[in-house]
Amino acid sequence: RERRARFVGKNGACNVAHKNIREQGRFLQDVFTTLVDLKWPHTLLIFTMSFLCTWLLFGMVWWLIAFAHGDLDHSTRLQRDPGEGAAGPPASFVPCVTSIHSFTSAFLFSIEVQVTIGFGGRMVTEECPAAILVLIVQNIVGLVINAIMLGCIFMKTSQAHRRAETLIFSKHAVIALREGKLCFMLRVGDLRKSMIISATIRMQVVKKTASLEGEVVPLNQIDIQMENPVGGNSIFLVSPLIIYHVIDKNSPLYDISPMNLHHHEDLEIIVILEGVVETTGITTQARTSYLADEILWGQRFVPIVAEEDGRYSVDYSKFGNTVKVPTPSCTARQLEEDKSIM
Repeated sequence: RERRARFVGKNGACNVAHKNIREQGRFLQDVFTTLVDLKWPHTLLIFTMSFLCTWLLFGMVWWLIAFAHGDLDHSTRLQRDPGEGAAGPPASFVPCVTSIHSFTSAFLFSIEVQVTIGFGGRMVTEECPAAILVLIVQNIVGLVINAIMLGCIFMKTSQAHRRAETLIFSKHAVIALREGKLCFMLRVGDLRKSMIISATIRMQVVKKTASLEGEVVPLNQIDIQMENPVGGNSIFLVSPLIIYHVIDKNSPLYDISPMNLHHHEDLEIIVILEGVVETTGITTQARTSYLADEILWGQRFVPIVAEEDGRYSVDYSKFGNTVKVPTPSCTARQLEEDKSIM
């Protein structure tokens, strides 16, 4: 039987392709988010090109100012005959920008202005008000580009999903008895010592369904209640926890047995963990999913927390290990009916 396509990957990535989007201009209305969402090679290319283009643009502006004011002609004359400046009119000539005699020198001056290097060989004089105005404009443009691009790179390096890389889920989920009831169980843990504050966990069953009117819903999402050792959806994730869902009459797993789970039931169970990163205050989210063949019936997770030398030790080498336990090979409905008869 062909394996069902995942809606959410094991690493939390959503397996959804967006096609035929006609309103592409909406992405430009939020340029900053678009830049943050780009891949690193594209971001670095835009970062480099934004500086190169502005340097070239203002380099051309500085060359045009020098050309219009006649700085290039006087610079050429002084280079050809340095002694003429002491005897004739060129000595009294004041350029808009000193030491600009070609486009190359104008480009170098553009770089010095925007990145505030200031080698001292070239500078703006008070001869041309237009040059002073261009100097102000280029400084403002440079500051804006620095703010946007550095902010974009900072956001890319501190994205919330980076913290989710150290939030781990067990590779398999299990179904076994707990307190006399069939339960769907999984294990979640945090590899870092810094905690996730106000962590909550929720679960959804995603499967193809059809309504009474014949409408087919390919990805019908059904919320199901998760239980955990501290009650409610909030968890204190200081050590790995086994999160479980009691399969009762309100559960979409109520009529699932070992047989139709692995051969006939086309479903996917998505687990979502959300919380605030203690060190940065950024909200993060970790996701995973379990297909039918990743749910083990009649098994239980082995203990991995032990007390050693006055402190608790967690053995992550056994994080996903399970052992077989006696479990009825029937649905939760049948188990409940048998108990009511007894």
